[in-house]
Amino acid sequence: MGVPAFFRWLSRKYSSIIVHCVEERSKECNGVRIPVDTSKPNPNEVEFDNLYLDMNGIIHPCTHPEDKPAPKNEDEMMVAIFEYIDRLFNIVRPRRVLYMAIDGVAPRAKMNQQRSRRFRASKEGAELTEEKQRMREEIIQRGGYLPPEEIKERFDSNCITPGTEFMDNLAHCLRYYVADRLSNDPGWRNITVFLSDASVPGEGEHKIMDFIRRQRAQPNHDPNTHHCLCGADADLIMLGLATHEPNFTIIREEFKPNKPRPCALCGQMGHEIKDCQGTAREKQGEHDQFADTMPVAEQEFIFIRLCVLREYLERELTMASLPFPFDFERSVDDWVFMCFFVGNDFLPHLPSLEIREGAIDRLVGIYKDVVHKTGGYLTQNGFVNLERVEMIMHAVGVAEDNIFKKRKEDDVSFYHEHQAPAYLTTGQFAPQALGGRDRPQPVHNARHQAFDMRMQSRDHNNRSSAGPSDSSDSRGVKRKAEDSDSEPEPEDNVRLWEEGWKQRYYKTKFDVDVTDEDFKRKVVKSYVEGLCWVLRYYYQGCASWKWYFPFHYAPFASDFKDIVGMFSEFEKGTKPFKPLEQLMGVFPAASGNFLPTTWRNLMTSPDSSIIDFYPDDFAIDLNGKKYAWQGVALLPFVDERRLRAALDDVYPDLTSEEVKRNSLGSDVLFVARSHPLCDFIQELYRGTEFPAELCHGIQGTLNLDDDPILPDKIPSKVLKPSDWERSGQGPWRPQLGFNPNRQQAHLNQSAFRRSVKCHSTRGPPVQTIEWTF
Repeated sequence: MGVPAFFRWLSRKYSSIIVHCVEERSKECNGVRIPVDTSKPNPNEVEFDNLYLDMNGIIHPCTHPEDKPAPKNEDEMMVAIFEYIDRLFNIVRPRRVLYMAIDGVAPRAKMNQQRSRRFRASKEGAELTEEKQRMREEIIQRGGYLPPEEIKERFDSNCITPGTEFMDNLAHCLRYYVADRLSNDPGWRNITVFLSDASVPGEGEHKIMDFIRRQRAQPNHDPNTHHCLCGADADLIMLGLATHEPNFTIIREEFKPNKPRPCALCGQMGHEIKDCQGTAREKQGEHDQFADTMPVAEQEFIFIRLCVLREYLERELTMASLPFPFDFERSVDDWVFMCFFVGNDFLPHLPSLEIREGAIDRLVGIYKDVVHKTGGYLTQNGFVNLERVEMIMHAVGVAEDNIFKKRKEDDVSFYHEHQAPAYLTTGQFAPQALGGRDRPQPVHNARHQAFDMRMQSRDHNNRSSAGPSDSSDSRGVKRKAEDSDSEPEPEDNVRLWEEGWKQRYYKTKFDVDVTDEDFKRKVVKSYVEGLCWVLRYYYQGCASWKWYFPFHYAPFASDFKDIVGMFSEFEKGTKPFKPLEQLMGVFPAASGNFLPTTWRNLMTSPDSSIIDFYPDDFAIDLNGKKYAWQGVALLPFVDERRLRAALDDVYPDLTSEEVKRNSLGSDVLFVARSHPLCDFIQELYRGTEFPAELCHGIQGTLNLDDDPILPDKIPSKVLKPSDWERSGQGPWRPQLGFNPNRQQAHLNQSAFRRSVKCHSTRGPPVQTIEWTF
């Protein structure tokens, strides 16, 4: 979720929800590493049933880490991903289900944010390369020293997008990894493993939520199931609460700010690239060659206990003297919904609501009044009561003017508290350099010295009130703004704290006059649709694959008037983009190398009918923020009809491999030979359902997999299919048929049908069954 401050606010307000993970380490005896036995009881003194991995939160730090050297090649990236999963499995030790979900094709509402992020990454990468080259030339010209520039191809993280060869290869590697662990790790022996790769549509966390929702609807569902979800996004907290499962825990890396990073030019610590002087570091001591290397500390993990958060929320949301029985679960849904107003991945947050200013607490107070007055809640089963939402927005809108003024006052107060002192004292009390250089003379009469300091302060204040000082003495003179080391504040043309802020906002952001009521109503209508879409997305699944908010900015709370009839229903029967189509919708031209040649030309050719979708440069509106990453990327929105029309001409150019990568896939299910379901599969035939008690209450049907991978034939330490050929076993080919040690089946997905491919470590020929939820 696009709320960077949400987790920080939540963990400070409800500190007891955070628990540090206990991690058992492997041991070494006589040069032999003894792995951790994950079949033993969990050292965290809690047993988890299901572990869900939002894989994109694992793939990114493993392929381009910020706090340690990057992997040298793709093989090292795959190994890093495997080791990361092993660490998580060791900590959590699930006993029933492991569900690994990689982001597939996202809804159009999410694609706009993905497009912004990828264009930004491309722009920042190009700017960093130019800055490094410029700084290198300047340092060398003035005689500075820099180590030889490494000729290394930069890893383009944009390849972590459905439809690329990298993601296709990752899916294959994960299959081999799972098959190996099922065969060799005792902790994996009795669990059911699901792999939902990038070919399966949907965001990873929402595919996980879809799985949980469907299993909760089954009559055999165990209400005491203890879920553990891995991921760092704030929306996972919302999604976990939305399941209403009593035992839900989130595991994530512990955030440690201000990690030291080496200079990108000289590789030394202690300064950034803009401050590099090109000085060679002198060796100090016998082992000094290690002194300036980047410190690598293994990242620790924390648990976020949603059961404890639910207790906090129950105390905070409980309302007395209601004309109806208080329903805590309904109020949790309303709390999740109100958090959408301060930011999410699909809508810009309202200008008057900021997490750091206590926006959620303000909304909760208003919410309680509305519930008392109207006798009902804001939401129900994923649907919104717009009449009550309008009442909340009206209360926020009344206070908007004061909110903006208070925000400005707080910013000014913060600046004055953290700026340099008005004058610098002299003598014994003057600031001194570290190391004892230029020691001052001792004070002979402390009383006189204190008197002189008071008089100096009074004289300075008198001079400041009369005008600027003419003294050339640098001591006792107020520092000028241009002398400050901090960057200048960005210009804010809207000035929300001054009269006329609404007129300036609409003119600056939308280029319309504030009196244009039709346009304002159009923006509000789209935002109301967005609120309904996001809530439906969280509680029921994707209501429309093609809906998106068509503006870069949000309206004001005071603009939410007569919204009750603004939304009726979303268009039925919409379908997701295909993977290569999504790449065309979110990639900048600089990442076109991941696309087929003729498709890539549509991004760069002047004759392309959609060339305007791929600007070489674009503006970033800081929108009242200080840093570029906080601003709004002003990119043109992709017109789906124009895009599809342009792609119709290049679709015939796809190779068979590209056609395969452009198709939508299905989940894969793995079980070991010791799993209760494996013996039952031996007797299955098409259309036969298996008993739920054999698979922890999971019910469904399986279909034959047309493209199985048989792990028993794969040599050790295999990372990808090409390694099979290098092993001397002949060309790698997917095989189907009799196999005494493995079996696999496939499951197709529809509106209420999830596709799963089933692997086991032993068994007779592959059988076919249907898997239906």
